[in-house]
Amino acid sequence: MRAGRGVVVVVADARDLERLDRALTAVLGDGRHVALNAAAGPAERYRRFLAASRHRVPVVAGTRAAMFAPVADLGLVVIWDDGDDLHAEPRAPYPHARDVLLTRAQLAGCAALVGGFARTGEAQLLLETGWAKEIVAGRDTLRARSPAIAPTGDDPQLARDPGAVSARLPSLAWQAARGALQAGAPVLVQVPRRGYLPSTACAECRTPARCPHCSGPLGLAGSRDVPACHWCGRAAADYACPACGGRRLRASVTGARRTAEELGRAFPGFPVRTSGRDEILGTVPGTAAVVVATPGAEPVAEGGYGAVLLLDTWALLSRADLRAAEETMRRWLSAAALARPGPAGGRVVVVADGSLAPVQALLRWDPGWFAARELAERRELGFPPAARMASVTGRAEAVAEFLAAARLPDDVELLGPVPAADDQERMLLRVSRGRAAALARALHEAAAVRSAKKSTQPVRIQIDPAELL
Repeated sequence: MRAGRGVVVVVADARDLERLDRALTAVLGDGRHVALNAAAGPAERYRRFLAASRHRVPVVAGTRAAMFAPVADLGLVVIWDDGDDLHAEPRAPYPHARDVLLTRAQLAGCAALVGGFARTGEAQLLLETGWAKEIVAGRDTLRARSPAIAPTGDDPQLARDPGAVSARLPSLAWQAARGALQAGAPVLVQVPRRGYLPSTACAECRTPARCPHCSGPLGLAGSRDVPACHWCGRAAADYACPACGGRRLRASVTGARRTAEELGRAFPGFPVRTSGRDEILGTVPGTAAVVVATPGAEPVAEGGYGAVLLLDTWALLSRADLRAAEETMRRWLSAAALARPGPAGGRVVVVADGSLAPVQALLRWDPGWFAARELAERRELGFPPAARMASVTGRAEAVAEFLAAARLPDDVELLGPVPAADDQERMLLRVSRGRAAALARALHEAAAVRSAKKSTQPVRIQIDPAELL
């Protein structure tokens, strides 16, 4: 900005934008930037857009839509936490904020900064191809600033606490939380699932509890509620296990509200707050309290948390998703970064086996090593971003008709079909990165032909979809 050029900064959500807005005001002063946010209302949002389009301010910050912000003489584009799925536009043509900003940087000949606590496979590919350079703190700085992190599943912990392998809150996590609360510091507990008991099973034989009407999963919305189906909504007060006839249920998955209830009993005398879909907290005081949050809804504590507990890690690591490990790494690092800095500050306890690669990367605070490992595995398997993929989704006959009419490159690999939502099916088309433009051109031409013919059955086309499973 000192060189007289404009800047575009994109963050994932409104909470990040509020913090960025305050930081830019403190550094640049009033009237030097605008924050494009849908929550500002139509009139105020349009006023800010006009200020940017008429080049009255040099810096534009915002959420995903700000990637297209009109800025004169663009000199820098910035995206923070590019792995957050909020950066991906869910409507056609499904642009990703990172890709749009990098394209703008290439066309404008300006600088680009991709920042975050974690690193995605796409960011790692930029480094390995020489398009970008790495900016990281030295190991001495990391050791001085990063909190003390410990797993509960390694051999020393199991020797002291044999029940840690199965306990939801092992003694190490309990002691870290108690020590922080007694010192007057808040404690953050990250739980992957919202609700009370989103999934239950028979207490006798552990058979998953299913609705007798539609076979949907049964869950509990509260301690005094009866089991209800997540699909049809019917109550199952007289549920009996079809395998053994048992009528008692146990928790298969514990949600954030049930976790808060349990922690309230474990730490009496300390307030317990929840942050999730129903209510997302922005900030919390730096006083002794327990904050239970789902990933992405963790509030910032004044002065940082005295302890951060990462529970139910298996729920994140075992998801049927190509990016499960990468997303787990991102969520863990984002939560751990809220702890008080320094080995003598906050403590981070991850309830997982210390030998797992994501846990090792967290212990060393080395997202670069983990991203390089993930990218190497995807390169061996031919998955994005090492290769380029396109998905074609629609009715079976519509997908077959579309692919038959498309002039696909000779080296394209067809994968599928596989079932998709709403009785549809999906085909995946894979090519090398060098042939991505040819594949995109062929799909674009085939879509144009269908549009000219006014085909009644729609076909959804996505390049490098976020979800492959």
